Amino acid sequence: MPEIYSETLEKDLRAIVADIVEIDEGNITSEANFVEDLGMDSMMALEILATVEKKYKLKIPEENLTKMTSLKQVVELVNGLLK
Repeated sequence: MPEIYSETLEKDLRAIVADIVEIDEGNITSEANFVEDLGMDSMMALEILATVEKKYKLKIPEENLTKMTSLKQVVELVNGLLK
């Protein structure tokens, strides 16, 4: 089951990032750098953080924001907090 859950989590997080950055989900690879490849700024990053916290009822310490530079890293972080 964890693999399916991770895929679902990645799909949901990709949709959140696409909505906030205002780009097509298909343009977001798991390795794409949010700032360099997707043009994300710090306000968008905070909005993603807040949306993820609200959706998954988590508290993500703000120091983790600097670790959230790609979809893969966000999936790993959220997955770790949900366990």
